[in-house]
Amino acid sequence: MTTVVSDLQKTLAEPDESDLARLDAWWRAANYLTIGQIYLRANPLLREPLTPEHVKPRLLGHWGTSPGLSFIYAHVSRLIRHTGQEAIYLAGPGHGGPALVAAGYLEGTYSEVYPEVSQDEDGMLRLFRQFSSPGGIPSHVSVTTPGSIHEGGELGYVLVHAFGAVMDNPDLLAIAVVGDGEAETGPLEGSWKGISFINPERDGAVLPILHLNDGKISGPTVLGRKHADEVQELLRGHGYDVIEVSGDDLPGMHLRFAAALARSWGRIREIQTAARNGSWDGTRPAWPLIVLRSPKGWTGPAQVDGVQVTGTWRSHQVPLSGVRDNPAHLAMLETWLRSYRPEELFDEAGTPVDLIRAQAPGGDLRMSASPHANGGVLTRDLDMPDFREYAVDVTAPGVARAESTRKLGELMRDIYRRNPQDFRLFCPDETNSNRLGAVFEVSDRAFMERVMPDDVKLSRDGRVMEVLSEHNCHGWLEGYNLTGRHGLFATYEAFAMVSASQTVQHGKWLQEAKHLAWRAKVPSLNVLLTSTAWRNDHNGFSHQGPGLIQVVLNQRGDVARVYLPPDANCLLSVADHCFRSRSYVNLIVQDKQPQLQYLTMDEAIAHCTRGAGIWEWAGTDDGTMDPDIVLACAGDIVTMETVAAAQILRDRLPGFRVRVVNVVDLMTLIRPKDHPHGMDETLFTELFTDTVDVVFAFHGYPGAIHQLVHGRPDADRFRVRGFIEQGTTTTPFDMTVRNKTSRYHLVMDAINNARRLPRGAADLVAWCEAQLARHESYIAEHLEDMPEVRDWSLDDQDRRV
Repeated sequence: MTTVVSDLQKTLAEPDESDLARLDAWWRAANYLTIGQIYLRANPLLREPLTPEHVKPRLLGHWGTSPGLSFIYAHVSRLIRHTGQEAIYLAGPGHGGPALVAAGYLEGTYSEVYPEVSQDEDGMLRLFRQFSSPGGIPSHVSVTTPGSIHEGGELGYVLVHAFGAVMDNPDLLAIAVVGDGEAETGPLEGSWKGISFINPERDGAVLPILHLNDGKISGPTVLGRKHADEVQELLRGHGYDVIEVSGDDLPGMHLRFAAALARSWGRIREIQTAARNGSWDGTRPAWPLIVLRSPKGWTGPAQVDGVQVTGTWRSHQVPLSGVRDNPAHLAMLETWLRSYRPEELFDEAGTPVDLIRAQAPGGDLRMSASPHANGGVLTRDLDMPDFREYAVDVTAPGVARAESTRKLGELMRDIYRRNPQDFRLFCPDETNSNRLGAVFEVSDRAFMERVMPDDVKLSRDGRVMEVLSEHNCHGWLEGYNLTGRHGLFATYEAFAMVSASQTVQHGKWLQEAKHLAWRAKVPSLNVLLTSTAWRNDHNGFSHQGPGLIQVVLNQRGDVARVYLPPDANCLLSVADHCFRSRSYVNLIVQDKQPQLQYLTMDEAIAHCTRGAGIWEWAGTDDGTMDPDIVLACAGDIVTMETVAAAQILRDRLPGFRVRVVNVVDLMTLIRPKDHPHGMDETLFTELFTDTVDVVFAFHGYPGAIHQLVHGRPDADRFRVRGFIEQGTTTTPFDMTVRNKTSRYHLVMDAINNARRLPRGAADLVAWCEAQLARHESYIAEHLEDMPEVRDWSLDDQDRRV
C-alpha cells in the first residue's frame, strides 16, 4: 500500500504536459463561465462583438475569490482522477458561488440535475441569465449548487461542516477552502481545533486550504497582511503541518500547487494507513494544511481607470461596474472574456471540448455529484430501541419525581450501541451536567490530544463529541446530518443563542432543499435545550434566556418544530419521533433537574401524537358545559405551576370550573393553513372553547403564544404569562415569582379573567398576595423556598377521569 501511495504521490506531484493542458483549459473555462454569470444576459459565446444590450442591467456577484476557488477545484479533480479518492469541496469564501456553479456545469452534473441548463449555447445562456437574477440562483455556493453541503453566505462555518462530514466517514476527504476574510470570524478561529477530535482509524480527513489573497470587501485582511512566518506559527500551534504555495506565474503555480496537494494527500494516506493497520502509536497526527497565496481577482483586469484592481480589495465584487454606460469598460470586459480563448474551450454547439471533459473524474467521483454532498441518498434509518422500555413508572400524576433527560440519556446510550457509525451526541462539555451521561457506558468522549491518568471517559476511541464551543458542536452535527448521519446537539438553553444563526441558516438550507427534487431528505437537526431559564437560579441572569424558541418559531412551517415535553415519558416519545424524522429543525426544550411526572407511557404517546390535550385529572371541568377559565401551559416548570394553581382553585373555590390544557407540540397552536401541525378548528375549540378566557403559562417569551394563536377565535382572550427578562441568582420558585408565572399569579389571573366569580374569590386573591409576601421574606431568611412549594406534589390519589 505504501508503495502504491508513493507512486501515485509522485505522479500527482509532477503533472505532465497533458495534465497541465487539461488543468489550464478547465481553469480558463471555469473563469470564463464565472465572469459570464456575473455580466452576461446574451451572446454567451461572444459570437458577435459585445454590446451594452448583452450585459445584465444589475451586476451582482463576486469575482475576487472565484479564480482561486476554481484553481483549487481543478487540481483536486485531477487528484481524484488519478487516485479514485472520494472527496467533497466546501467553499468558505462567502460569495464564490459562480465558480462552483461553473465547476458543476463543466463536470456535467449541473445539466443532469437541471436539464434545462444544457451543455450547449442555449444552456450556457440559461446558466448566465439565472445567476443573481429574479427566480434564479443566489451568488453563494448554496443548496441549489450540486456538490455543496455548505452555504457560504454567512462566514465562519466551513471547517466545522467539513469536520462533521468526515466523522465516521473513513473514505471521505473534505476539501475545506477557508477565505482569509472568513478566517477573521470567531467561529472559524475556534474551528481549527477540529483535528483534536478526528480519529484516523474510523474518520475521514479534512484538508484545510487557507486561501490568502489579502482582500475582503473594502480593505485588507489580517492574515493576508501578517508575515508568512506568523501565519505558519499560528497554524502549527493548532497542530497542522503547514505547506505554503504562493505566486501568480503560470504554469509555475500549477506545478507548485500540484506538488503541495500531492504531499498533502500522501501524508493523509500515510496517517490513515498507519492507524488502520495497527502501526499507529495513538498520538494526534500533524494533519496537512495548505496556505495558498494568490492574487485576489487573479487573471482579471489589472487596472481600471488607472487604479489597481487585481490583487486588491477592488476586485472583490464586480471589477468593471460601468459596463453598460462606459464604452471603455465594455471594451475591457470583452478583452477580459476573450483572454480565456472561449473558442478553444467550447465547440460550435457550445459544449465543453473533450480536453475539458477529460479533466473531470467519472460518475459519483465528480465532486459536484458526490453522494456525500447529497447525504439523503446515503441515509440509513437508525436501528432504534423501543423507547417504551425506558418509561418512568407513573402510578398517579404529579407525585413521583425523576430527571427526565436522564431517561433520554439511557435511550441514546442504546442508540449508540446499535448504530456505531451513524449516531453521535454533540454537547459543549455538558453531557453529564445535562443528565445524558448514560452514553458514556458505551462510548468515551472523543479526544486526540494527550490523555492523563485522572481523565474520565476520554479517549481517542470515543464518539461523544464535547468541545466548549456551541459553534463547533452545532456545525459538526450539521455536517454529520448533511452527509447522511443522525445525532443530537444538546446545550444549555441560554447559550443556544451563541449558535442561533447557525440554526437559522440550516433551517433555510432545509427549506430550499425541499423545492429541489434531486436533493434527498437528510436526518433532521435535533437540538435539545436543557439547564433552562427556570432552573438556572444558581448561575443567575446570564444563564436565563429562552430566545431560541422564538428564533425557530419564525422559520417556515415546513421545517420548524418546537416541542416542550412536560415529563420523561413525553420526552422519550418526542425524541423517538425526532430521531426518525427527516429534514426538520427539531427543537426540544426540557430541564434536567428532578421534576414531577404526570403521564404513563401510553398516555404520553397519545398526548404527543395529538400535540395538546386536556388533563382532566388536573382540573374540575367535567365537559358538560364550558369552564369558567382555561389554564393552559407549555413547558415543564410552568406546567407544574399550572397544575398547582388548578389544585389551589379546586381546593379553595369549590364549584369553580377549571380546564387544564397542556401543549407539548407548540406548532399545534398555529392555524393549519400556516403550519402542517396546526390543529383544526374543531380540536382548537374542543380544547380552548371559542369564548372562555385562557390563562396561558409559557416557558418562553409571552409574545410567542400571541403570535401562534393569531387568527384563532377571539385571540385577545389569551392572557399569557412567560419569561419577561426577570432573573437573578435566586431560588427556583422565585424565578417563577419574578416572572409572574407562579401558581399564585396564575390563580389570581384565573379569578380576574373568569366568566363568573364564585364566593370566596376575593379572599383567595388576598391569600395569594399574602403567600407571595411570605415567600419573599422566607427566601431572604432561609435561602430556600417555602416547604409547601419546594416539596409540593399532588396527593397520592389518582385523579384521572
